[in-house]
Amino acid sequence: MKYRRSIHRIAIHVTIMLFVCLGVCAYDFFRQEPASGQAITDASAPLPTPSRNPAPEPTSEPIPEPFQEYDITLMALGDNLMHMGVVRTGKQNDGSYDFSFLFQNISEYIKKADIRMINQETIFGGDQIGFSGYPYFNSPTEVGDAIAAAGFNVVLHATNHAADQGIDGLKNCVSFWEQYPDILVAGISGDEQPEEIPLLAIDDVTFAILNYTYGPNAATVDQSLRGHLNTLCDCNPKTGAIDFTTLNPKVIQDIREAKFKADIVIVCPHWGTEYVTAPSRYQKAFAEEMAAAGADLIIGTHPHVPQPVEWITSEDGHKTLCYYSLGNYVSTQKDALCMLEEMAWVRFRVTEDQVFIDEDSSGVLPLVCHYTSGPVRLGGVYPLEDYTEELARKHGIWNYGGVALHMEDLQQKCDEILGDMILSKSDILSP
Repeated sequence: MKYRRSIHRIAIHVTIMLFVCLGVCAYDFFRQEPASGQAITDASAPLPTPSRNPAPEPTSEPIPEPFQEYDITLMALGDNLMHMGVVRTGKQNDGSYDFSFLFQNISEYIKKADIRMINQETIFGGDQIGFSGYPYFNSPTEVGDAIAAAGFNVVLHATNHAADQGIDGLKNCVSFWEQYPDILVAGISGDEQPEEIPLLAIDDVTFAILNYTYGPNAATVDQSLRGHLNTLCDCNPKTGAIDFTTLNPKVIQDIREAKFKADIVIVCPHWGTEYVTAPSRYQKAFAEEMAAAGADLIIGTHPHVPQPVEWITSEDGHKTLCYYSLGNYVSTQKDALCMLEEMAWVRFRVTEDQVFIDEDSSGVLPLVCHYTSGPVRLGGVYPLEDYTEELARKHGIWNYGGVALHMEDLQQKCDEILGDMILSKSDILSP
């Protein structure tokens, strides 16, 4: 009995000692630092040290909206060449004139564009002196009214026919346009020395539009015209003799000045060889000089037929889109190729940092000028893709010009001259 009680007491002591050891071990275990990523559960653990860079206090100033990129589009038409057949088309029964028909077939393109440009080949020398055609034009001012009503906001007047009615006719034309202050008239001036580079603002983008002619249908520039007609070619300051192979230094000066005042510089030269679809050597040379000076876009007129469109890259990497000739817009000329013409369509992309020409969306919409004969009257201007062989066979050029006009020939010439730069109606009019 005595031995069994002793064993029992020993067992009790051993059990107590085991519990004490387990308690000590547990205490030491829970005193250890938590592992990385393990939360501290001990209430006695120290609080984290406050950050030296506390989160900024909320501000009431609104966060600026990100810049929304957008497009600005330009359309340009060639020579509005008012032969007497076109003038007589606009004569009404009461003797007045209405030329709204000139732009009826292209009104949807005019509405779609932001910059709407036309080359007014013939001068508005004054209705009171009567109207005349080639070689010394004088066109009704009602043509200008129709241009304004159609929505054009740029009219180019530096052509070889700008001085057909002398300095008085030129000044009369300038005075006529003063009633339309929203239209930028380029190339001629009533003041002997225009003070400013012609600028056109569309939204927050400024365009400089410079217009020059190779000359006034003469070998010299008359003293009375100097300072009133912008000339592309250099001329002798004493004699006025024109050097048709040398670019007027003022053109380069104007382009460089325009670069400081505008986001985009557009140069519109009246140049080239009539009825030739390839640009001349001096057109090429002048275009390269203008591109190197900073021109972003060159739109040429005068040859009466379409010429190619190409990109010119200057030594500094600057790229310029050059339309060598848009051809005519309206005329009653007798060469079949004069009936094929270009509508330039240029899309500018505006980003937060720059404005540039969208190469994939810029090019040419081919047009056809249609007139009838017996008597000669303008029938309208059609996109080439809307023109038909039936219309071509009814064209007045068959009788009036003694030449054939066929859709197949027009399409072939269009492809040869314009190639990949051809746009379709859907390219332009689709949203």
